[in-house]
Amino acid sequence: MIRLRLYTTLGCHLCEQLEALLVTLCAVPYRLERVEISDDDALVERYGVRIPVLVDEAGQELDRGMQPERLAAWLAARGWRDEMAWQALQRQLSGEALPRVTTRAAKGATQRGGRRYLG
Repeated sequence: MIRLRLYTTLGCHLCEQLEALLVTLCAVPYRLERVEISDDDALVERYGVRIPVLVDEAGQELDRGMQPERLAAWLAARGWRDEMAWQALQRQLSGEALPRVTTRAAKGATQRGGRRYLG
């Protein structure tokens, strides 16, 4: 299991985006330590305008990791990227048509314009 550190702050939507991408793209088990920078003036000075910053066990940093291409390249350089997940994400980001999922309306429901209505 690899250990990663994420420099973050409360309510950081970019940090949440990076974490969601990491779940999708990382092919190896990992433990993520979140470090709140607002509790330490030195950390705010160092990371304040760069968060989210992801750091590996060797101390190599990735800032702006919420950009899928940057995170994918960083993971690939370490042999940690899930290639199939990365290809699927690239298709999704490029707007390539994904297979359409069809669903049947529940009993007693009708379906109009892709929405289900009960009764």
